[in-house]
Amino acid sequence: MNLRLLVTLLLTMMFSATAQAASIYAGKAKAAAVCAQCHGIRSTSADAPFPPLAGRDKEYLEMALKQYRDKTRVSDIMNNIAGSLSDRDINNIASYYSRLKPYN
Repeated sequence: MNLRLLVTLLLTMMFSATAQAASIYAGKAKAAAVCAQCHGIRSTSADAPFPPLAGRDKEYLEMALKQYRDKTRVSDIMNNIAGSLSDRDINNIASYYSRLKPYN
């Protein structure tokens, strides 16, 4: 394999992986706009008795949000909220919350 082809292939793989990687900053913004009112950021919101999401398993959060979005997990509130989320939004939110350390 010639060097030019190898470099092109490696750069393509690098940029495609970066493009698909979660954006913690986008997740933070979406969580603040969509999730934090009920779930808080690091601890439960004082206004509602919903569980905090900080430190939860990323795969679990993604699965739960997709189930709410697809209405295979039923909650009127969560079905409506998650219904507006794209796969990228879900990935970003799950990545953001999973990296946070919850307050005790």
